Amino acid sequence: MIQPILDKALAGKRLTAEDCTALLESHDFVRIGLAADEIRNRKNDPDVVTYIIDRNINYTNVCNVVCTFCAFYRRPGKPDTYVHSMDEVCARIDETIALGGTGVLMQGGLHPDFNIEWYEDLLSTLHAKYPDFQLHCFSPPEIHNISLISKLDYKTIMQRLKDAGLNSMPGGGGEILDDEVRKRVSTKCTTQEWLDVMRAAHEVGLRTTATMMFGIGDRIEHRVRHLQRIRDLQDDTGGFTAFIPWTFQRENTALGRKITEEPTGIDYLKMLSVSRLFLDNVQHIQASWLTQGIRLGQAALRFGADDMGSIMIEENVVSAAGANNEANERDLRYQIREAGYRPQQRDILYNYVNRENIDALDQSDSMKLKQLTVAFAD
Repeated sequence: MIQPILDKALAGKRLTAEDCTALLESHDFVRIGLAADEIRNRKNDPDVVTYIIDRNINYTNVCNVVCTFCAFYRRPGKPDTYVHSMDEVCARIDETIALGGTGVLMQGGLHPDFNIEWYEDLLSTLHAKYPDFQLHCFSPPEIHNISLISKLDYKTIMQRLKDAGLNSMPGGGGEILDDEVRKRVSTKCTTQEWLDVMRAAHEVGLRTTATMMFGIGDRIEHRVRHLQRIRDLQDDTGGFTAFIPWTFQRENTALGRKITEEPTGIDYLKMLSVSRLFLDNVQHIQASWLTQGIRLGQAALRFGADDMGSIMIEENVVSAAGANNEANERDLRYQIREAGYRPQQRDILYNYVNRENIDALDQSDSMKLKQLTVAFAD
């Protein structure tokens, strides 16, 4: 009996936590998806799906906390730890710019020796060298770690990082925003600390994304609380640009050896659709093709997502946990077109980016497809 709930959402009325629970418990994911698609078309251009060209630079894998769902981190002092030099970071940015990239997503482990000055030096150096390049960096757990080391409050940290050149912040480290789950799988920041960092970022004028990684032993009620907390904070600050849910990637992780049931493709599409319906104050919902695969990512575009995310020139964290999906710009544009939309490059803040000769990329694909079709028919 979910149709009254869907009618309520389509009428522009806000869903309750009970409504959200009922939708997530329902097996009628197609009906939910149709409603989410309608809301997506009202909130964003119905003909366009956006994507971004950026790069994930994980500046260090040294981490002083333990997350059982992570295969990337290394404890301090281990022989396979690293910290990228400034030259290495700049070389990666140069490669990104050469491919039409507009920004970098930079995150790392919670290094026990990196204080606020280390991060300010990193940002100010990069901002001086690449003044028009967007620095979308760090996560609430990293900010919390800086707070512990430098003895500064979150708002002071966010203001200083913004002054040093930070443009926006990703929503990493959210996992499930419920401490009943978090305390079982990680020793990093609590739910309230994550939310407080995000509030501080928004208060100094930075925009951020919000994320959810589910399938880590959480239940539907935990996922509903997560969505409620995101929506409540957005009501207060309006600082979230987008919401990105994905499923836990279990390979090579300690938690993965304990989890017996994984979320399915249907679970993912339903979560995505319900997010679109419940988060009525968040503009964009992003498909996570990197974790779900390019074809399921394409399907997500008809289940409430209006953005395809990044081509991921480089990514080290979820790939370490077994997500080995790859796509270049041509692949993403092809998948978007075949789903019935016009592909549009954007920057980190969802402003359109128009590059010369980008249409040639699509025309080249269309010509190859036509030649293959003719050859097959012959």
